[in-house]
Amino acid sequence: MRYRTRVTAPAALLGTVAALSVASPAHADPETGTPGPETLGDPVFPSLGNDGYRVSAYHLDLAYDATTRLVDATATLTLTTTQELSRLSLDALGLDVHEVLLDGVPAAREQAGEKLRITPAVPLAARTTATVTVTYTADPRAALAHTAWVPTPDGFAICPQPNTAHTVFPCNDHPSDKADFTFRITVPAGLKGVASGHLVSTEDIGDGRTAYCYRSREPIATEIVQITVGDYVIKDRQGPHGLPLRDVVPTARATALEPALALTPNLVSWIEQRLGAFPFETYGLLPCNNDASNAFDFTGLETQTLTLYKPNFLLQAEKSIGSHMMHELVHSYFGNSVSPATWSDLWLNEGHADFYGLLYRYERGWADSLGLTTMEARMKDTYARGDQWRKSSGPVAAPNEANLFDSQRYLGGVLVLYALRQQVGESVFSAIESTFLERFRNASASTGDYIAVASEVSGADQSGFLGDWLYGTKTPRMPGHPDWTVTPVSSALRQPQNRTDGHWHDNSATL
Repeated sequence: MRYRTRVTAPAALLGTVAALSVASPAHADPETGTPGPETLGDPVFPSLGNDGYRVSAYHLDLAYDATTRLVDATATLTLTTTQELSRLSLDALGLDVHEVLLDGVPAAREQAGEKLRITPAVPLAARTTATVTVTYTADPRAALAHTAWVPTPDGFAICPQPNTAHTVFPCNDHPSDKADFTFRITVPAGLKGVASGHLVSTEDIGDGRTAYCYRSREPIATEIVQITVGDYVIKDRQGPHGLPLRDVVPTARATALEPALALTPNLVSWIEQRLGAFPFETYGLLPCNNDASNAFDFTGLETQTLTLYKPNFLLQAEKSIGSHMMHELVHSYFGNSVSPATWSDLWLNEGHADFYGLLYRYERGWADSLGLTTMEARMKDTYARGDQWRKSSGPVAAPNEANLFDSQRYLGGVLVLYALRQQVGESVFSAIESTFLERFRNASASTGDYIAVASEVSGADQSGFLGDWLYGTKTPRMPGHPDWTVTPVSSALRQPQNRTDGHWHDNSATL
């Protein structure tokens, strides 16, 4: 689940040392060589990502200065070329780049919009492994066109989804290029540094500073990396089957937040019974130390192994937060373990998260925001809105940037999954889910991949059925419910929540 607040910034702040280059003894001419494509062709964000290579690992070394509130950093990327490259590019915005090394040798660099272009002295051959090291400074409070930084009174957290990880570190910022991550976060006395993955070491480096090192066991998409610095207490507890759970909690609010944090073990047990063993080495919550309305305009974000929340949301009673906590937990399976191949596949993330979040809610007898208490009643209501949503927001699997995170991807996605379960039966549907998760674990998958698995497991071609539900401009008939009707578009219906005044809004039915 996510948001995006967009702020118009002065042009001087939008680049990373615009058009700056560093001289090399000799460097390839990109006009006569083969520059890497500066896009991965995403249908929603066509300028996002870069081709010609794939990243296998990131090592991020960040040092936070509590006086200046700046972050001095070095990002080291290990990549393998897929073609000859006279020049390669990384996504980068708002980073004050000091130096770029390619295999330890200074490389010419140039900032062009949100791309950091790197020109090696000699072109890189295809299928070559190379190391790119970028040294830079970042200001978490900088005014940018869009940013992942969430400043707090005592540090920061980050919320990179969908397209802003590259305001924190230079990267190939697309979920189809997942990589291993290690982190080293140096902080002054009284603060802790935490990141996705598990703690490897803690080092006292003098002058009252401590370096915390984390490593991911599984690859992470750039859009769900978490790095945070603040006055935190780490609360450890055990989940099912010995799963280590750790929450990163503002020290001053740890006691008040404990009732919500204590819900996690039972949530994990419930979802493991339906989707299998939890896919990562740990899980927990990060109630970010900032409840300001302009801190971030969303409730929770599924950064890998450590879900970001606003603390005040978690102070509510269980019936008000439990199903949404399940929504974010489900993203560990759909969205994190299996990432979207493109951003048009977002419904796979949000539809599944809402599907299981609603099932959890209704099992407990908690009425939803419409006062409904069963999945069937909610789906009948959603079904009636189908044609209106398809007109105003497009088909479920065909979003654009403006409507990417509206209700069509959430509840519209739930309706598709409900229809499939009605079509094939509950046991076959469960087998489709488990097969899809196993086949694409630690990878990315497309809508087409899900349709293929549904066809294979059900023993019948589901491409026509699911194609109509996912891409059709009219709502198909619901299997098992011939009496359900779609309200004509001309009638007044509640619109799917959408972006207004520059903000993304939470659209999950689990809230």
